[in-house]
Amino acid sequence: MRPEHWLYTIPLRLRSLFHRRQVDQELDDELRDHVERKTDEYVAKGMSPQEARRQAFLEMGGIEQRKEECRDTRRVNWLQDLLQDLRFGLRMLRKSPGFAVVAILTLALGIGANTAIFTLVNAVMLQSLPVRNPSELYRLGNDNFKCCVMSGLEGRYTLFSKALYDQLRDNTPEFSELTAFQARADAISLRRNGVQGDSRVGHAEYVSGNYFQTFGLSPVLGRLLSPADDTPAVPPVAVMSHRAWHDFYGSDPSIIGSAFTVNTVSFTIVGVAPAGFYGDTLRSDPPDIWMPIATERLENKTVVEVNRPDVQWLFLIGRMKPGERVSQVQAHVTTEVQQWLSSQAFLNAEDRRDISKQIVILESAAGGVDSLRESYQNGLLVLTITSGLVLLIACANVASLLLARAMSSRLQTAVRIALGATRGRLVRQMVTEGVLLALFGGAAGLLLAFGGTRALLLVAFRGAHYVPIGASPSLPILAFTLAISVLTGVVFATAPAWISSQTIPNEALRNARSTRDRSPFARKSLVVLQTALSLALLAGAGLLVETLNNLEHQKWGFVTNGRLIVRVDLSLAGYTPGRLPQLYSQIEQRFEALPGVLSASYSTESPMDGWNSGTWITVAENSEFNAGVAKSPSLLRVGPHYFQTVGTRLLRGRLINEQDTANSRFVAVVNETFAREFLPKQDPLGKTFGILGDASHSHDFEIIGVVEDAKYQNARQPAYATYFVPFFQDPIYQDASTTSDMISFDFIKYIELDVAGDPNRMQSAVREVLANIDPNLVPLKILSLADQVSLNFNEEHLVERLAVFYGLLALALATIGLYGVIAYMVVRRTNEMGVRMALGAQPWDIFRAVMREGGLLTLIGIAIGLGMAVSLARLMSTLLYGLALTDVWIFAAAAAILAAAGFAASYIPARRTMHVDPMVALRYE
Repeated sequence: MRPEHWLYTIPLRLRSLFHRRQVDQELDDELRDHVERKTDEYVAKGMSPQEARRQAFLEMGGIEQRKEECRDTRRVNWLQDLLQDLRFGLRMLRKSPGFAVVAILTLALGIGANTAIFTLVNAVMLQSLPVRNPSELYRLGNDNFKCCVMSGLEGRYTLFSKALYDQLRDNTPEFSELTAFQARADAISLRRNGVQGDSRVGHAEYVSGNYFQTFGLSPVLGRLLSPADDTPAVPPVAVMSHRAWHDFYGSDPSIIGSAFTVNTVSFTIVGVAPAGFYGDTLRSDPPDIWMPIATERLENKTVVEVNRPDVQWLFLIGRMKPGERVSQVQAHVTTEVQQWLSSQAFLNAEDRRDISKQIVILESAAGGVDSLRESYQNGLLVLTITSGLVLLIACANVASLLLARAMSSRLQTAVRIALGATRGRLVRQMVTEGVLLALFGGAAGLLLAFGGTRALLLVAFRGAHYVPIGASPSLPILAFTLAISVLTGVVFATAPAWISSQTIPNEALRNARSTRDRSPFARKSLVVLQTALSLALLAGAGLLVETLNNLEHQKWGFVTNGRLIVRVDLSLAGYTPGRLPQLYSQIEQRFEALPGVLSASYSTESPMDGWNSGTWITVAENSEFNAGVAKSPSLLRVGPHYFQTVGTRLLRGRLINEQDTANSRFVAVVNETFAREFLPKQDPLGKTFGILGDASHSHDFEIIGVVEDAKYQNARQPAYATYFVPFFQDPIYQDASTTSDMISFDFIKYIELDVAGDPNRMQSAVREVLANIDPNLVPLKILSLADQVSLNFNEEHLVERLAVFYGLLALALATIGLYGVIAYMVVRRTNEMGVRMALGAQPWDIFRAVMREGGLLTLIGIAIGLGMAVSLARLMSTLLYGLALTDVWIFAAAAAILAAAGFAASYIPARRTMHVDPMVALRYE
């Protein structure tokens, strides 16, 4: 067809679609006019009017046939048929409200579960940063778990010093912009100057001056940071997040130009970041303000990281120029890093030999720093597969319902075929009805997903004040729900539609009362599939439940009951090292004097809070270690009574006490792993070692005690080698920066309390004690040690709870499916059962036959499901802890539950057969 003819016919097509009756009437009038003209023409040739009219009809071939041909040429029949199928489907659903409600609710559960999981997957795994052209952004480094301050060589460079960042920024022309930002958002004290009672705890991040410029952002108010702000000579300025401006300060425009005290430094707020921008990393509690890196020198702390080329504490993201190849840029950056390292004086001879092994890997930063994504990706993958299996079970259930309904109306189908309906037309009509059901189920599932996503976020990010992930449906979520609804409708309706369309009209009409059914194999196969999938999901849920139980009830090396943890930051209150001894003495005395407090202490790290400070050491009595065994144990400074307070047992020697001061012999307590790794086959008591690997200091600390292993960082790994030293026992090194590093460990971060009863009831008393000691000493966090440990398992709690829910849902759907098949079979075979009873069969024989059929389907499903369960367990292996595939009791328990459910589903219809009256059954139609 020529384009101009196509354009000419568009109006006719539209009129045919929306004004069908009028167009059909016009077509009818035109054809009849044509018949009248032909009739007149033949009359003029001498025919009689009757013969002329007959000849005109014969020549045309029939008006109705010509109408259909004309309608076909408009090419809109398919849409008209679709509308007709939709109207018919709606009428059928309205006629069967019970069937419609069951099917829609079943689909709503399946589609809603998938939509809720996709909402999380989209936000955590697929969402790009809300910045300009995020595809142009690349991150230097790909180790998402390397954080947050390091020294020495890294191997795969991910953290960078300020000096190395400057080198890369000025000598990497492949990037139009290269920005640096702090590897973690620090907790801060934020107070608006001149406003009483306005102090609040927030989060801040140091960034380079071109940070917002690199991301291509514009301010909502004021201006954003510029490179000129990131210099020592400029007064400190900061940019506030839109959330903090809106939530804390009521979108007050006077915030611009206002002075705020961040910790102890006064900053001027110059702008508000755009709404929706949460920073460079998707995380709970993102930054409330961004400050130039140069202002880090103003903080009241012993180690100023911005001035230290040997301290890596920054992540880097660059905007790559068009046309650049990632592999070439990566090679160039790696060369730059190696050349810069070669010129640095802080590297020793051993480090210099490893410079050639240092590399930088570039990865896409369209989604920012992917630490949260990498942390949750395994759990989300398992949940995505699980929710997909639940949807498949729901599809099988609805398909079984559709198949049963189609078989019950096979006479109607036979009549349609006999009257000329094509099998393709019948299939299309049933699939359309299935899609209509799925769309209703998707709409209901969207409502379930909204509430479900909110619940998922509460579980996944327990303990967070704010998470930049919304539960409200967005355009991608709506598109996903629509797509999965349509696909689901096609999937579960196609098989029943095809089986129904194979009805043979003559046979169906001749044997209208026959019990013959062409669909038992299909329905039984669906039940077997549901049972198998349900067993796999139940077994997977059992594995995750047992994993979480093993994680939470393992041997920690400390006691969680009755312990309260108080997180503090002394730099926020302006403390210097000289003021610390008096402060610590007050903390210990004031808290131990509180009613209900059995013991109090303080430390630099706290059990299972996730942080880990490590240093190189030199062990005097281990010549093998001194010869080059590179190990860096964890370091904790602890106060008197620390081990008693947290409940860590002493195995040998003595613990740190009040006599261990800056003026006494430097001592240390080590854990079992430290003794085993650094002093193998030796008595550790009395042995000495030094910190930072300086051989001249290898006798600085004497080991006075050994305590049991306790986990501080990772619940899935064995306890790290750890040594504990008293506060203020700081060796003096020739290198002043090394001495400064050690003094920085004298600032406590945690206060631990052993209390009688519920520790959470002490929170108000703790705040009061801290306020009495110093009004500026604001606790950043107060929670029980049990809660602190539990927060490590947010991902596990999320996966476990959803897996259990999906497993139970799958079990319920499979049970209902089996019940439906057995009940349908009983109804279809009522006549047969009546004949058998009339011929002498006992009710118990009929009961056993029905139970045998249900049991066989269940057993086949269990057999297939066990294989699927093992495969699923292998897929979940990274999520499991303390379990092996040889732990068959979980699989056996899942099989037993399925067997019990199958028995219950078969028992009810089987029991009903025992009460069938043979005379009634013989009259049954």
